[in-house]
Amino acid sequence: METGIVTTKGQVVIPSRIRHRYRIKKGTRVCFIERGEEIVLKPVTDDYIDHLRGSLGSSGQALKALLAEKERERKL
Repeated sequence: METGIVTTKGQVVIPSRIRHRYRIKKGTRVCFIERGEEIVLKPVTDDYIDHLRGSLGSSGQALKALLAEKERERKL
């Protein structure tokens, strides 16, 4: 287990070994997920986004609704 210290600005340094393992570099976006009493930090990478694809279970309906809304906006 690796540990770190939170600064007065709420910043935490991710240990080098973990940054390398998960390919986290300067500018990498991360998301914070609350799971009960835990906070999970996940790098937002193409692989992570691909993993989320279909998680809403809407069979593409959300995308179709978004595209229809964008089309209506263009006509205005």
